[in-house]
Amino acid sequence: MNLEYYRIFCEVARAGSITAAAARLCISQPAVSQTIKQLEEGLGSSLFVRAPKGVRLTAEGEVLFSYIDDGLGRILAGEEAFRSMIDLEQGKVCIGASDMTLRFYLLPYLEQFHKKYPKIKVKVSNNPTPETIRLLKAGEIDFGAVSSPSDTKQLKIKTVRKIEDCAVAGKRFARLKDKMLSLEELLELPVICLESNTSTRAGMDAYLKQNGIVLRPEFELATSDMIVQFVRRNLGVGLVMKEFAEEYIKNEELFCLQFKNPFPFREFFIAEREKQVMSKAARALLEMLYERNPLQTYKNMV
Repeated sequence: MNLEYYRIFCEVARAGSITAAAARLCISQPAVSQTIKQLEEGLGSSLFVRAPKGVRLTAEGEVLFSYIDDGLGRILAGEEAFRSMIDLEQGKVCIGASDMTLRFYLLPYLEQFHKKYPKIKVKVSNNPTPETIRLLKAGEIDFGAVSSPSDTKQLKIKTVRKIEDCAVAGKRFARLKDKMLSLEELLELPVICLESNTSTRAGMDAYLKQNGIVLRPEFELATSDMIVQFVRRNLGVGLVMKEFAEEYIKNEELFCLQFKNPFPFREFFIAEREKQVMSKAARALLEMLYERNPLQTYKNMV
């Protein structure tokens, strides 16, 4: 049966009157009567009998109404929920980000997005860049905010900012302040760096290897924040993204070592799957990020 027939049937059943139902539906009384007649013919049984002040359901009509009314209500609720998602009144976004990209890039945008769309839920999978890339390729997140270097084959990526790595030290290594060092001299120092499952460590290892240096760190830690705390206690020289130590560099508690061949700049970028169907909420957040980062989008399909 046509779904509209059932909608009219339910309205007549609720109103107990064809005239009242027609008024509520803003259609003519003959149109309502004709619809009920066609529905009865299609089902092979009467649905209503005349009552002193209108109509009432037959036994068969009561059974049908008990099912149709609930089902129609769920359909209408589904349509309303669908419209709410389209209008960004509700929805969900699943994104991936490392500690570094979340803290030094993504967090302010999430704050703005939440203020604009307070009923949209945002789930952030907080993992190192390689794991974020894996989740993205597996379709478990909508997009990722990640850092180079990383495996972006068959992903659409857009650079959103440049980042700088440095070797940061404390008072124990004051003799090295303002001194121009060679990268080889790192081998003579107790180095503190991230674990090997991060893009930061991968980038540093790759650059040092190009210069004939294999890093043998004194400490390998899970977070850059912890590296800075180890450096503050003079346990070694920390290899981190510069922003993590910025506060302590400004107050002169720590300083950056200077190298003849400094670490190259890296990048934060947004990665998404090619030709993916993205929810309206996820697309709205992505567009907010892109609007505020006019660097050109490019594709890595090698």
